[in-house]
Amino acid sequence: MAVPFQKLTNGANMPRLGFGTWLSEPNEVTDAVKKAIDIGYRHIDTAHVYQNEKEVGVALNAKLTDGTVKREDLFVVTKLWKADLHPEDVKNAFLTSLKDLQLEYIDLYLIHWPMAYARGKEMFPKDENGKIRYGDTDYLDTWKAMELLVDEGLCKAIGLSNFNRKQVDRVSAVARIPVSVLQVECNPYLTQEDLVSYCKSNNIAMTAYSPLGSPARPWIKEEDPFPLKDPIVATIAKAHNKTPAQVLIHFQLQRGLIVLAKSVTPARIKENFEVMDFQLSSEEMKAISGLNRNYRGFLLEW
Repeated sequence: MAVPFQKLTNGANMPRLGFGTWLSEPNEVTDAVKKAIDIGYRHIDTAHVYQNEKEVGVALNAKLTDGTVKREDLFVVTKLWKADLHPEDVKNAFLTSLKDLQLEYIDLYLIHWPMAYARGKEMFPKDENGKIRYGDTDYLDTWKAMELLVDEGLCKAIGLSNFNRKQVDRVSAVARIPVSVLQVECNPYLTQEDLVSYCKSNNIAMTAYSPLGSPARPWIKEEDPFPLKDPIVATIAKAHNKTPAQVLIHFQLQRGLIVLAKSVTPARIKENFEVMDFQLSSEEMKAISGLNRNYRGFLLEW
């Protein structure tokens, strides 16, 4: 099955179906990424804070070495963590990810969140009362340091993650290199219609993470809404002889978005890739969009 591409502002073609690695344990993620590449995934998404970039790098190196793929076939995305937003820390943080991933360049580097933590080696720096220690770095200064990575050829494109429209506007107003991609939480319970329209009108590609509602997130509660179990999704899936997960992933593709699918189970990795051989009717798309309730599974204090 051919994965559609999204052309970015730098002219690169970004596969619109990506393989996510959040919450993939180091002892599982290497085999998962290898399996994903064997099946046909060419877009791999990771981040420094996932603490599994070294293991992802082992998988990438293995598939490049055995000839399964060439480097130009892959589109690798990683992200700058909140404790590294100070402009003097950006390049070292990037080079750490680059080394761990065993690559010579990164296709897309994102600022993971707009809020800065206190500088240092702690991923989640806390004070004596257990409260997060924040930094005062403005992400506009971070962006300028990111642009230098592109100038040096270390990464091909740069973008943002978990930024809202006003924050994207702030970056775009000073950007010498335009924002290529905005990655945000997006599923039928959080359709992000306004943000989708904004990105399309400003030539920013939008990536939907947690298209299934992230049922494995550590802080999920039993009473939290769960799009994978929604009866409307289940009915549509049955009509197409597909699983609810396949329908939810395809829904984002049919909207014109880039979407990340994540699993460490071989059968599910394969199943999540088999989402391009059917079409949802306009009525089905409308029914799924109508499930929106602006529910966020990822809320971080700032």
